[in-house]
Amino acid sequence: MPGERSRRLSKGLILFMATACGMTVANLYYNQPLLADIGRTFDVTAKQVGIISMLTQIGYAAGLFLFVPLGDMREKRQLLCTLLIAVAASLAGVATAQNLLWISVASLLVGITTVIPQMMIPLAAQLAPPAERGKVIGTVMSGLLIGILLARTVSGIVGGTWGWRTMFGIAAGMMIILAVIVRNFLPKSFPQSQLNYKELVLSIGKLIREQRTLREASMIAAMLFGSFSVFWTTLVFYIEGEPYRYGSEIAGLFGLIGVAGALAAPLSGRLSDRFDGKTIIGFAIVIALLSFVCFGLFGNHLWGLILGVFLLDLGVQGGQIANQSRIYSLVPEARSRLNTVYMVSTFLFGSIGSALGSLAWSLWGWNGVCAVGGSMTVIALLIWGWHRIGERRLRSTSNSIGK
Repeated sequence: MPGERSRRLSKGLILFMATACGMTVANLYYNQPLLADIGRTFDVTAKQVGIISMLTQIGYAAGLFLFVPLGDMREKRQLLCTLLIAVAASLAGVATAQNLLWISVASLLVGITTVIPQMMIPLAAQLAPPAERGKVIGTVMSGLLIGILLARTVSGIVGGTWGWRTMFGIAAGMMIILAVIVRNFLPKSFPQSQLNYKELVLSIGKLIREQRTLREASMIAAMLFGSFSVFWTTLVFYIEGEPYRYGSEIAGLFGLIGVAGALAAPLSGRLSDRFDGKTIIGFAIVIALLSFVCFGLFGNHLWGLILGVFLLDLGVQGGQIANQSRIYSLVPEARSRLNTVYMVSTFLFGSIGSALGSLAWSLWGWNGVCAVGGSMTVIALLIWGWHRIGERRLRSTSNSIGK
């Protein structure tokens, strides 16, 4: 019932869900400003230590596929509490790592178990009135996006002051506290599907085949987030050298710049409720592309880096919100599975972006990083354009048949 949805999804609950998403997704990004410090601890190269960020995102993609479909068939609150305890144990494993293999395995497990936000967001979409779904998703997503960005700031400061192990120890403690709060504050949710787990997983393939919008949104998101990871994985290595000579603390502070872009997420959600989301996505891709132009031409100036970070986060986040608003309206009883397809694609290419960024930095330096990241946004723009042409052809064919 719409009234029941409104009553259960109060402003306080929306704020809590946004905060919980931000706190949990941050686990995936604490390592990025600390990669250089971790590399020095284990005496490995930038290319070798880059695998930590890559494995974290691969783990996240795997966790999305394994656990998020359960949101359509299980009570979400208990599932979330279990995952929060598991991610706390994984973070403790990172904090106590004694070699590169140990921290790589622990980082993979952190990714696998940090899928809480992708159960929270479909839950918010389920509870929201249809006319406000974009706005609610945008608000919850703003918490997630701010968590992504502030994770780098917090970890840079904590890691630079007390060491990188302290950051992961603190994160483990926060997940235990959050599990207690979720258990007592989040309402119970009831499954919307009668399928068993095997049927749920098999139905994902059917959704991919039947939902053209889902395929398009997932491919665009994959390219955008891949470019996002290319930049953030390599930024710390770039600013450690000439002309900046900054440490991990400053690398983390760049996350604050992106918060301005994250604060625009609710606006993107509102625009998606009122206007054509496909047009908004096109603008978002162009903004992300301009960020890499800025990095390439003006990245040796601090103002150029700052402007580029703002544009990148604004473009990627705006596209993310508009895409999710579109896919959640496709098959309401399968929102968790739709989100699985979308987010597995996103973070799989996020991990590829991390690997490509580290490789480009090792082979070609900053210009290579800008070229790789910019190329991924160009691919996103081509996908968007190709689907717009396809839609116009379908409309033209339909009109011809109608006549």
